[in-house]
Amino acid sequence: MTKQYEFTHRRKNLLNGEWVLVSPHRNNRPWSGATETQSQLDLPSYDEKCPLCAGNTRANGESNPDYAYTHVFKNDFGALTETLPEDASVDNDDLFQADLATGEARVICFSPDHSKTLAEMAVNEINHVVDTWQQQYQELSQRYRCVHLFENKGEMMGCSQPHPHGQVWAHNHYSTEIAREEQNQLAYFDKHKRALLDDYATREISEKSRVVFENEAWLVVVPYWAKWPFETLLLTKQNHADFNSLDERSKYLLSEAIHVLTSSYDNVFNCSFPYSMGWHNAPSDIETKEHWRLHAHFYPPLLRSATVKKHMVGYEMLAESQRDLTAETAAKILRDARGTHYKQNTQHLA
Repeated sequence: MTKQYEFTHRRKNLLNGEWVLVSPHRNNRPWSGATETQSQLDLPSYDEKCPLCAGNTRANGESNPDYAYTHVFKNDFGALTETLPEDASVDNDDLFQADLATGEARVICFSPDHSKTLAEMAVNEINHVVDTWQQQYQELSQRYRCVHLFENKGEMMGCSQPHPHGQVWAHNHYSTEIAREEQNQLAYFDKHKRALLDDYATREISEKSRVVFENEAWLVVVPYWAKWPFETLLLTKQNHADFNSLDERSKYLLSEAIHVLTSSYDNVFNCSFPYSMGWHNAPSDIETKEHWRLHAHFYPPLLRSATVKKHMVGYEMLAESQRDLTAETAAKILRDARGTHYKQNTQHLA
């Protein structure tokens, strides 16, 4: 069993090689710093001014269809373009290194209901989102080595549009995080002849202290090396390296896991819990994927309440990540928050 250290120590992230400083005694210190304004998300199911609502016209003049579940369109302000000028070139020497980058950026509307987040959607509604993730990955991975499916939820995470949606960025270069995870998972497999995340899931299930939720196909944990207060890792318990191999049962059970996790987040502080989340698939061009397992990272910023967030500044920016809440304590808080979404609780409604 892993000891639950209640004194200052460091933990290593085996996926990206980074260390995090854990200082559990600091969480008891008085707080007089900045607080955030809590988002008031009493939204209508349809907003005529929203560029993501069904039937509305977007900034580029195109109109959304009257979609029933999900809708995907090319990002009107995408960070990646499919082509570059013919004369495009970059510096590339020992001091100034650059590389050309092309790709595609898309937006995925999760629901036509402007007022719903994943946390408030039914499992079957989330299943349409999972289907769309798979469809997008299957299409784009034929042309690009790296396909990122992600969501920024809430104003605190820089989301400018409350309508439930995520994004897809696809490109041929390896993003920094994917490159690190490829290197570390491959090194672990070469040494142990087993997948790192297979061994990791087995240990987490055995120890239980960091497990938030599991079903027959998926596991949600606060990872041992978590740097954000309520960070979680959602990973397959089966032999899936990417979205290509997920069958209908696996996708439904994934939808269940997402439903439990996101509603638990909201229940912790009775608010629409902000986060950035994203899927890490194996790069599509590697010869063998036996060292990879499909997984998603959830990075929420909240620390003590709906209005107090963790600031990654000072030591975190200049040295290494630091957290005040142990992963084991955070996991217990999330486990205790499982159940009916707080908005559906009769006491809350009263």
